[in-house]
Amino acid sequence: MPITIAKLLKSTTHTDYVAQIYGSGEIADPPAPTDYAFGTFVRVPLGGNYGHLVGVIYDTMLLNPDFGNLGPRLSPAPDLAVFSPDYLAEKVTLVGIMAVGMVNATGHATQGVPPFAAAIDALVERMDDVQVRAFHRGNPALHLAYAPLLLRQGSPLILPLLEAIIGRLTALFPEHAALLAVVQDDLKWKAQIVPLGGAQ
Repeated sequence: MPITIAKLLKSTTHTDYVAQIYGSGEIADPPAPTDYAFGTFVRVPLGGNYGHLVGVIYDTMLLNPDFGNLGPRLSPAPDLAVFSPDYLAEKVTLVGIMAVGMVNATGHATQGVPPFAAAIDALVERMDDVQVRAFHRGNPALHLAYAPLLLRQGSPLILPLLEAIIGRLTALFPEHAALLAVVQDDLKWKAQIVPLGGAQ
C-alpha cells in the first residue's frame, strides 16, 4: 500500500526533484527512515487524468538552519517546542528524486523522460512492491529502459543507485535473476573502471 512520505519543494531539471520528508506532527503517520531510503521508488500524482510520475530516491540532504548559530538564545530548546513550534520544523530532511517514467490514468507504464512535470507541493508516495513490479513488467522481458537516463546523470551515486535497484528487482522478479545478474556484473565493472578514467 502506498505511504505518503513527502511533498515536492522544487525541481532542478525536468527530471530532478527535491522533496521534504514529513516529520512528526506534520501528518498523522510520519514515514520511517526505511520509507525514504536510498533507491526507494516513489510516485507523484500529476493531477487531472494524467496519472502519476514515477521516480526513485537517489540522494538525501539534512537541512539545519541553526547550524553555526552560536549567538544567545532567548529560550532553551525544550521551551521552543511550546512557544515556537515552527522553529523546530525548520530542521528537515530533503531527498533528491529522479523521475524515471510515469503511469497514466489507465495504469499503463512508460519508462524514460516523462512528458509532464509534477507541481510544487504535490504529495510523494512510496510505491509498494505491487506497483514497482507493474512499472517494470515488460512483455515478455523485464523492462529497464530508464537505466541509460540515470547513467547519463554523471553523479557518483548513480552506479550504487542502479545496483540497489537491481537488487530489489531481483527479489521481485526471481524468474529474471540470471539476466539481472549480468546487468549487475556490468555495473560493478563500470564502478571499477569509470573512477580510473575509463569510458562509461
